[in-house]
Amino acid sequence: MSKSTDERGRIYLPKDVREQFGEEYRIVELPTHVALFPVDDDPLEGARDAVGDAFQNRTVDELKDDARASISREVADEITQRGE
Repeated sequence: MSKSTDERGRIYLPKDVREQFGEEYRIVELPTHVALFPVDDDPLEGARDAVGDAFQNRTVDELKDDARASISREVADEITQRGE
């Protein structure tokens, strides 16, 4: 899906996307692009449900670094698969 910003820099998401993923998103800046990630009503609870005790003994900075590296690898793999 491709979207352009308006004169004020806003991006409008289609209704079906908002219904599926919600109204609030986190914008993540990566080296080659930005990504939108839906924010749970209770983000901390959503993270706990998704990963269980995987966060034990890990600092927030370590978790952020791991997440950014993982996303970057996924994007690079997708670009390679598309032949871009």
